[in-house]
Amino acid sequence: MIITTPDPAAAAGYVADLYREDLETDGFVFSHTRAMAVNPEALRAFETLIHAIVPSIGIRTYELATLAAAAAIGSPHCLLAHGRKALRAEAVDETQLANIVTGADDETLSAADHAVLDFARRLSTDPGDMTDADAQALRDAGFDDRQIVDITLAAAARNYFSRALQALAVPVEDGLAGLDPHLRRVLRAAGGLEADAAAEA
Repeated sequence: MIITTPDPAAAAGYVADLYREDLETDGFVFSHTRAMAVNPEALRAFETLIHAIVPSIGIRTYELATLAAAAAIGSPHCLLAHGRKALRAEAVDETQLANIVTGADDETLSAADHAVLDFARRLSTDPGDMTDADAQALRDAGFDDRQIVDITLAAAARNYFSRALQALAVPVEDGLAGLDPHLRRVLRAAGGLEADAAAEA
């Protein structure tokens, strides 16, 4: 990462709050927090967008769309962070999480869950060829207009954030409390860090 990020010792205001949250949760400030803190107004706007998305679809559907998009992009940052968030929120269990990020079949997920995952993956890999049929699959699964828009925004927002981190070559910190070592390796591999994952095995 070639950019110079705000020094935690000199951080103030919103940036200091961001750094403090990381320190209280994990004992260090994440590289992705420091990178985004270079433009705190943009980060605050992104968080405002997320807060506007979640109420209509709930945290579970939001995390499903987020994880599917992150896996499709190959974003280890977001897979590790949101894998842990999804587990802590009890949106998914460890087996479901592993199946979601690897694309394995999971009969414990509902038809609506699978519709969200398929839509988020397609948006993240082949958006130019999407048609009414893609959104219709969400409607057929029971989602209304607002929810269809917010599922779309959730997946698109993850593309924005994940790709920004990748473009800035932000380092991946994965020594996260609350993640089983095997599951952490699965998430790393799904994010394109297969060589590192194998070395840890």
